[in-house]
Formats: sequence, structure tokens, C-alpha cells
Amino acid sequence: MIGPILLAITWVLLRLEGQRLSAIGINQGARRMAEFGMGFVLFGLAAAAQQLGFSAVARDPFVPNPSMQPAALLDGLRFIVNSVLFEELVFRGYLLYQAVRWLGERRAVWLDAAAFGVYHWFSYGALGNPVAMAYLFVLTGAVGLMLARAFVATGSVAAPIGLHLGWNSVNYLVFSAGPLGAALLVPASGAKRVQVDGWASLLLNAAWPLAAIALVIALCARYARLRAPVAGPA
Repeated sequence: MIGPILLAITWVLLRLEGQRLSAIGINQGARRMAEFGMGFVLFGLAAAAQQLGFSAVARDPFVPNPSMQPAALLDGLRFIVNSVLFEELVFRGYLLYQAVRWLGERRAVWLDAAAFGVYHWFSYGALGNPVAMAYLFVLTGAVGLMLARAFVATGSVAAPIGLHLGWNSVNYLVFSAGPLGAALLVPASGAKRVQVDGWASLLLNAAWPLAAIALVIALCARYARLRAPVAGPA
């Protein structure tokens, strides 16, 4: 329910400035759906590759969850959609739109990334644990940087929502790797989630997500260049 409330607040704030929701890219339905879909597929595949990597290293294959109920799946989907809409409308909606206006794209994007990293200290309860705080700041800050770059490159919240929803949906609803517990697929060993240690953990928990983030940022830069108006002859 929080998503529609934040959207309504955003609409009111924009109307007070004489703007519409098109200021944050809620317009051009076909184009925005394409941007959303590309983001969802791209980062959904990245999440699937990570989880299958965990499974291969641990030699613990995923199997269908025989006790999964449609009602639980729908409740999980609702939770994911609400949490993603909350974070995206707060961090990549009206506030980022204003930050870009007043600070410029580069500063706004980096500020958004830092704020997203700090936010996860609180949402993950990491305060007081310097190692966890550093890890979360780097990783979730990098995610925030990617999502902010997607907003700036497309001029819309659609692509960031797609990226964020793709990652969370595949991890939480498909591979049971999240706060929702057992979902569509579960480890054959009976563990709550597949765990790996050592270099494999570093590779799959840090290096792989950062590589996927770097790829998306590069694609956003290319997309922004393609969208840029071509200067005519002098």
C-alpha cells in the first residue's frame, strides 16, 4: 500500500511546482514498459546466475518446493513489490529528480548512492558492526549508484524499478534467498539457503554483483548517448 501513497505524495509535490508525473518518467507507456522489462530480465538473470553459482559450488541443487502454496507466493510478491516501490520512489523518485536539478547529474547520482548505502545500515541492523557496515555501504551503495544512473539515463523510474524487482523477485520468490523463507525452489539438502565460504563466497557475494552493476552502468551510459539529441550543422 505504501507505493500508491508515495506516488500520490510525489504527484502533489510535482503539481505544486506545475509539473506532472512525467517529470519522473511516468509516461510513454510502451517505452517505459520496455525499459522496465529490460531491467527486470537483465538483473533477474544476474540473480539467477549468482544462485546457481552458489548451488554448483556447494553441490546442493535446487529442487521444487512441494509445500509452496499460491497464497504464500502472492503474499511474497506483494511484499517484494511494496518494498521495491517504497525504496525506488523514495531514492529514485522526486528527491533524485530535485537533486539532479539543483546539483547536476554527477553529484546527484553519487549522493543518492551514498544515501542508499547508509539506509541499508539501518534496514539490515548493521550499526555497530564496522565490517558489516563497510560491506553494506560498498555493495548497496554500488546498487544505488546503478539505479540512480538508470534513472538519469532513461529519465524515468521504470528501469530502476525493473532492475530492483528483477533481482529481488528471482532471489526471494524463485531461489528462497531472502526474508520470505522457502519459495518456489529450495536447496535439496534441506538448508534454508545455499551457503558457500572462502573465495567462492567473495566471488559470488561481492565480485559477481559488482560486475553485473558495472555492466548495467555501462549500458546506461550507452543508452544515454543514444538518447542525447544530435547537434545539427552550425
